[in-house]
Amino acid sequence: MMTLKVNGGDHRVEADPDTPLLYVLRDDLGLNAAKFGCGLGQCGACTVIVDGKAVLSCVTPLVLLEGKQVTTLEGLGTVAAPAPIQRAFMEEQAAQCGYCIAGMMMRAQALLLRNPKPTDAQIRAELESNLCRCGTHMRILRAVHRAARLIDTADAASDGSQR
Repeated sequence: MMTLKVNGGDHRVEADPDTPLLYVLRDDLGLNAAKFGCGLGQCGACTVIVDGKAVLSCVTPLVLLEGKQVTTLEGLGTVAAPAPIQRAFMEEQAAQCGYCIAGMMMRAQALLLRNPKPTDAQIRAELESNLCRCGTHMRILRAVHRAARLIDTADAASDGSQR
C-alpha cells in the first residue's frame, strides 16, 4: 500500500510497486484523460505531469512516485472552469479525434510552467515526442501560444500590473 499524490489529493493505492502509473490512474482512480497508446513510452498519449515535468505514465512505475505530485488533465481545470491550456485548445479547435490531446496539453502545460513565452521552435521541439495523426499541428501550435497569453493576462490581472 502506498499513498499517491494526484491532482492535489492523497490516494491510498494497493498495487505492485512496478505497476505503471497509467494503470492506477485509469483503473483505480477513475482518471481517464491519460490514454493507453503504444504502452511503450513512444506516442505520448499517456503524458501526465510529475513535479512539474512531463512524464509518460505508461512506463513510469509507482515506486518512482513516492512523495511526488502527479497532475493529470483532470487536475488542471473543469468543464465549467477550464485551465488556460484547456480553454486555448478548445478555442483553437485543436482536437480532432482527441485521443492524443490530453497528452499534448499536459506536455504543453509542463513547457509553459518552465517557459511562459515559448517560441514556435520550442513548442515544436517539446511536442515532437507526442504523436498525432489528425493533422491539427498548426492549431495545436496556436493553442499553446494562446494559452501562454491567457496565463500572462491572468497573471497580470491577479497582481494588478499593467502589461
